[in-house]
Amino acid sequence: MLAQCLPPDRNLTVVTASLPVAALLATRPAYTVLLLGGLVRGRTLATVEHWATRMLGEFVIDLAYIGANGISLADGLTTPDPRVAEVKCAAVKAARRRIFIGTCEKFGTSSFCRFAHVSDLEMIITDTRFPSGMARQYSALGPDVVRC
Repeated sequence: MLAQCLPPDRNLTVVTASLPVAALLATRPAYTVLLLGGLVRGRTLATVEHWATRMLGEFVIDLAYIGANGISLADGLTTPDPRVAEVKCAAVKAARRRIFIGTCEKFGTSSFCRFAHVSDLEMIITDTRFPSGMARQYSALGPDVVRC
């Protein structure tokens, strides 16, 4: 959904592991789209494994928008698949700034593999159903929390 909201006429370089995101943005003349190589997961159509992480290791990314299966105060950002966690961890390391985007259902849950801590984030963007008291708890770990 984020890819659809990006301004179509701004000169951007987008790095993505998602085939659907790459296909959507590649049609925009002002964009340069870099698709990470790797094994394509059939369920998500995203690339994983060492090819993707090697590519990310060579980049300096200004801003990374990160999603997760779960985010919690104690466990940070998690996903159930170690291959996905490896790619997301590499993206977090390569980025100067990191923003988590996710619905309130993602909060307070944890999956098998941690790939980042809440304190690694500059900002958290979620929906207005996320309780303001919980937002303050996440904000106390460093990131600004925006409920919209």
